Amino acid sequence: RLAAPFSQRPAAPQAAQSGGAELSPGVAAPRDPPASPRRGQEPLTASPCAGSAPPGVDPEAFSWFQAVDADRSGYISMKELKQALVNSNWSTFNDETCLLMINMFDKTRSGRIDVYGFSALLRFIQQWRSLFQQYDRDQSGSISCSELQQAFSQMGYTLSPQFSQLLLSRYAPRSSNPGIQLDRFIHICLQLRSTTDAFREKDVGLVGNARLSYEDFLTAVVTRMM
Repeated sequence: RLAAPFSQRPAAPQAAQSGGAELSPGVAAPRDPPASPRRGQEPLTASPCAGSAPPGVDPEAFSWFQAVDADRSGYISMKELKQALVNSNWSTFNDETCLLMINMFDKTRSGRIDVYGFSALLRFIQQWRSLFQQYDRDQSGSISCSELQQAFSQMGYTLSPQFSQLLLSRYAPRSSNPGIQLDRFIHICLQLRSTTDAFREKDVGLVGNARLSYEDFLTAVVTRMM
């Protein structure tokens, strides 16, 4: 018997949500990067290229697509995406998060995203960046254990401080004051939401408990992995 760690469906940015294509955290901005990253602000790396945007694609998003598409293939690979995204401490986004996002916006199952998928991905990351900054209450550029606990609570999850500390131990860089960077925050929240959705399929009465076999549990989790 498993108990659901939530009181309501967690609120999180949706991949298909519409909106203006703003620059994402860590994606190269149309100016040179500062000498050192400001607190709570992501470093910037590339420079946009000129060009005519396809119908339905924001011109600024198209410029960034051209800048990130290093091999001029017309697609963005995971390697190219990883090189374009950095956290507030100048570390590149981790492979797992980049792969998750590529898979979310890869409509052809080719392991790459086209300009339309990239434009949607920019909006998606911007939404997560806004959420991250909202929970980063001390504007340190990372999420502490207490901030992560508050974030989970406001998203609708009921999870113990011990669970938040476990995530911090697993995903935060080793330091005297560890904190979760943006890439890991996105990764954790996406996986948590996916696993919660899998649990809710079995918890048909929404009572917070479900009875299922070990293999049913593994199947529910694996089929939700991106």
